[in-house]
Amino acid sequence: MKALVLCGGSGTRLRPITHTYAKQLVPVANRPVLFYGLEAIARANITEAGIVVGNNADEIRAAVGDGSRFSLRVTYIPQQRPLGLAHAVLIARDFLGDEDFVMYLGDNFVVGGITELVDRFDAEHPDAQILLTRVSDPSAFGVAELDGRGSVVRLEEKPEHPKSDLALVGVYLFGPAVHRAVRAIAPSRRGELEITDAIQWLIDDGRDVRSTTISGYWKDTGNVDDMLEVNRTLLENLVPGVAGEVDDTSELVGRVRIEPGARVFGSRIVGPAVIGSGTTITGSYVGPFTSVAENCRITDSEVEFSIVLCNSRLHGVRRVHASLIGRSVVVTPAPRTPDAHRFVLGDHSEVQIPT
Repeated sequence: MKALVLCGGSGTRLRPITHTYAKQLVPVANRPVLFYGLEAIARANITEAGIVVGNNADEIRAAVGDGSRFSLRVTYIPQQRPLGLAHAVLIARDFLGDEDFVMYLGDNFVVGGITELVDRFDAEHPDAQILLTRVSDPSAFGVAELDGRGSVVRLEEKPEHPKSDLALVGVYLFGPAVHRAVRAIAPSRRGELEITDAIQWLIDDGRDVRSTTISGYWKDTGNVDDMLEVNRTLLENLVPGVAGEVDDTSELVGRVRIEPGARVFGSRIVGPAVIGSGTTITGSYVGPFTSVAENCRITDSEVEFSIVLCNSRLHGVRRVHASLIGRSVVVTPAPRTPDAHRFVLGDHSEVQIPT
């Protein structure tokens, strides 16, 4: 079995971060979210991965390389424009051949990995296997409709009026029949070749399409709230340790990891939290579920439940919360201006002004 990893999207929901950063490389717990997916693929005993790349190709290549660090052999597949998930399958035909494959969206995160799913597909060998999960906002996803026996009867991409709350998780397994399906479908109203339409073609053609509804943790890290939630989940399993420098006036509470070369002076860090290599924390508070990347400077500031990317600086700010701060950002207090009040008051008015 091979893997097809999709990294060609533009990441519009994560802007402005993704104006200068591939969304699949935004770190959670100080590691790019893409890396967790590649590791899950390797743990499932898959050794060959095709990575579909777009405008972010150079950045993805620089981060992943030849894949050997993940025990994978990586082939890069250029996609001129993000024309849909089924289009990615279409352009990957030469790489995939007639082998079974798992399609994994590079900005998705699945706790527990995909090994069990891959093993089941290999043993039972249906034409397609999809994962479903219940969501509160199904109109933002591909949605599945099941019959009374639990079989998939209809799929629809981002419907205005969803028939169910079962959303497709960004992990799919296919046999070679899907190649006929992606060639047979037409672009949707969004102008894309939808994978939901390709799977629907398989269903209508009498193919064996199976689904599994998962109750475990899955996130599409396409927006800031989901990025922070995945960061929180990963930090809950953080292995603590101090490989950097922490002075006697500082306090570490709970699961805190201080990476090599990081320095903490006169500060309080409450875990779970990770401080990246080369970062200096001085006279500050870093609260739970915070990841600070490498070579940052946090001075006389407070930050919690946030992700701070590399080379950024916070100085004299109170309190930064639920934030995603990009690379080489500087956050400082605004200049103080004199307080003043301007009134136009009618007769017999009564005004109270806080002092």
